[in-house]
Amino acid sequence: MISTVIVNYNSGAYLAAAVASILRQDHPASELIVVDNHSSDGSLHALRESALAPGPTTRIIELPRNTGFAHGCNVGIEAAHGSLILLVNPDCEMRPDALGKLVRALDEHPEAGMVGPRLVNADGSEQRGGRRDIPNPWQIFCYIMHLHRWMSRHPRFRDFNRLGDPLPEKPVEVQAISGACMLVRRSAIDDIGLMDEDRFFLHFEDLDWCLRFNNAAQRVLFVPDAVVQHVQGVSSAKNLFRAEFHKHRSLIRFLRKHFAAYYPSSFMAAVAALVAARFCWFALRVAVRRHPALPLAELRSVATAAKDLR
Repeated sequence: MISTVIVNYNSGAYLAAAVASILRQDHPASELIVVDNHSSDGSLHALRESALAPGPTTRIIELPRNTGFAHGCNVGIEAAHGSLILLVNPDCEMRPDALGKLVRALDEHPEAGMVGPRLVNADGSEQRGGRRDIPNPWQIFCYIMHLHRWMSRHPRFRDFNRLGDPLPEKPVEVQAISGACMLVRRSAIDDIGLMDEDRFFLHFEDLDWCLRFNNAAQRVLFVPDAVVQHVQGVSSAKNLFRAEFHKHRSLIRFLRKHFAAYYPSSFMAAVAALVAARFCWFALRVAVRRHPALPLAELRSVATAAKDLR
């Protein structure tokens, strides 16, 4: 049995479209659970008004507040009954038989705990994040300093995204896939645990999970012929400042959780400072676009947010 879990937050019409693409699969899920993080845009109403009757058993769990993506996924996983759990974002559209190809990859590789599809943009080009390495503090340092662009052929400076690698012809093992769409064995979740909702409100919960799977000898596979179109940033588009804050804070927490014991504390502090500086630069650019005169209150809000990146 396959249970699909979608965590929704103000995804508009994309939510109903994502559900429709799942219902059209040749290998459909037997159960569909939508966990809503207190949306206010009418996306749940649009979903209820859509033609869901022909599909699987559908449940909507409405949370009283926005508790974050990781917590929403965990709520859905705990409510699901399937031996396979499909986690998919509401801004994803599954191409024909994408789910069936993911299921077959798990069937053919019993050593794998999770599999992910090839994520594509609207024009069909492959999207970043569908196959990648687990970033370490040195790689983040090189990324922020743009050293990976200047020395891209050097293995010590390479980008952790594997987008530029040749597309494989069959499922291959990777260090990490994207949380936008992943099919996971329930048995693996029982062994490894749920997503880390205490540290990660938004972003890096998927990389943390993939790393924990790797450490438990549960292989992570990228399935190139399973294609899912993904529109990035739908839920965060209305509040880029907040989304970027959580992305940068989650990155710092991810690095500290997994690498603090292996890198000098001075270097870890330097990387954290670079991540905070990168967030400040982004936030200031957003503030300038909104208020060309840049009032003092905006500067103070940026400085306050940077202090909270811990």
